[in-house]
Amino acid sequence: MEKNQQLKKEIGLLDASMIVIGSMIGSGIFIVSADVTRNLGSPGYLLLTWIITGIITLISALSYGELAGMMPNAGGQYVYLREAYNPLVGFLFGWTTFLVIETGTIAAVAVAFAKYTGVLLPDLINDQPFLGFFSTQQFLAIALIAFLTFINLKGVKNAKIVQLIFTVTKIGALLGLAVVGIIVGLNPDKGVWAINAIDFWSPVKIIWEKGKIIDYEYLSGIGLWSAVGLALIGPLFSSSAWNNVTYIAGEMKNPKRDIPLSLLYGTLTVSALYILANVAYLMLLPVQGHPNAPDTLSRGIMFATNDRVGTAAAEMIFGNPAAIIMAVFIMISTFGCNNGIILSGARVYYAMAKNGLFFKKAGEINKNGVPGFSLIIQGVWASLLCLSGTYGDLLDYTVFSILVFYILTIGGVFILRKKQPDTPRPYKAFGYPLIPAIYLIFAAGLCINLLIYKPIPSWAGVGIVALGIPVFYIWKKMEKKTEE
Repeated sequence: MEKNQQLKKEIGLLDASMIVIGSMIGSGIFIVSADVTRNLGSPGYLLLTWIITGIITLISALSYGELAGMMPNAGGQYVYLREAYNPLVGFLFGWTTFLVIETGTIAAVAVAFAKYTGVLLPDLINDQPFLGFFSTQQFLAIALIAFLTFINLKGVKNAKIVQLIFTVTKIGALLGLAVVGIIVGLNPDKGVWAINAIDFWSPVKIIWEKGKIIDYEYLSGIGLWSAVGLALIGPLFSSSAWNNVTYIAGEMKNPKRDIPLSLLYGTLTVSALYILANVAYLMLLPVQGHPNAPDTLSRGIMFATNDRVGTAAAEMIFGNPAAIIMAVFIMISTFGCNNGIILSGARVYYAMAKNGLFFKKAGEINKNGVPGFSLIIQGVWASLLCLSGTYGDLLDYTVFSILVFYILTIGGVFILRKKQPDTPRPYKAFGYPLIPAIYLIFAAGLCINLLIYKPIPSWAGVGIVALGIPVFYIWKKMEKKTEE
């Protein structure tokens, strides 16, 4: 370690906004609408789900802005939870972030990159065992993690340049897909908007048994809103990771101003792009279709091949080359997404180490002014998750936990208004106390819905968090012995 090294303040508002946008846009927008329609079966409710997601994301981001302005420190959300509650709550967030949330997302995004590379090179990159053990797909995913970790080890300046290039590219590509899709969809010979408009607000859920459709359930009342709650999980997860920008406050030139603004600009931009993309899907593809239909149009959004709604929509625009075009686009998107997550995630473990709650070496800064060891162990664990193949299940288990940490963090706005009334707040939560309170009620309702309708992954997520409690006390005991 270079003793005199400090985190370098090289990140401005544009860089921070690119980290928000780049970390949010991965592959979810091109996939999850299929699952939403299987839960709701209605064009109107598909759009409503994405609109609600955008509003909820914006509210939560604006609430985080107050905390970011108060505490512009490396570690972000970990620091907010520690200050609002106690070191245990902060540690449980950091523990879950390292064990699953951040590293599991890195693994999942890396594998998505490898899968779409396989569309271009199917004989070389696939999920078949290589030398009788791991697949070339897994090896490419690990190579991507290693390469991006290496770039980040060389300094935040290199990482932010990569982030800027890839984020601007995917903003342009997603916006282009949406606009061209809407224009093509306006052609009555190619568009299907008129078909979707017939039952625009008629929600229906698919009933499955052993992989076959056995019935359709028309939704209303509590059943409808429960279905909306479950359908929101995919869009909410596709709109997550915006909070990662709070982790890098220690490297921002003007964090008190730029973090709240980047959260606003970033989440607003992504939410608008996501809604536009879904409008394009509805202009090009019918919502309902049949899983065994011979062509893309007949399968619709609901049964797009492998849930690849983006590819199905592109096929209606570009024809046969669509699969290649979308594969390249998603490779760009996932590459930039992972760079942002790798850059920001390591700062949480750095902040924890500074408080004696993580490996001491994770709190050291390398000669390039970044937490090198923290980046390395993050990459190693994410790579192991790639090899294990369990990252998908782990992420399912933590959706509930992620929501709980969002609730706790926004609840922290209320707590810190009482505990630290005199602390300067360059930015105050929009609509306080009403708007943050509405978010808390809504998110709590989602959690209850998950516990009722998805109890196994939800309680498993609680278990992962709870495992951190004994680890916290063991770590504290070890730290005390070290000091003695």
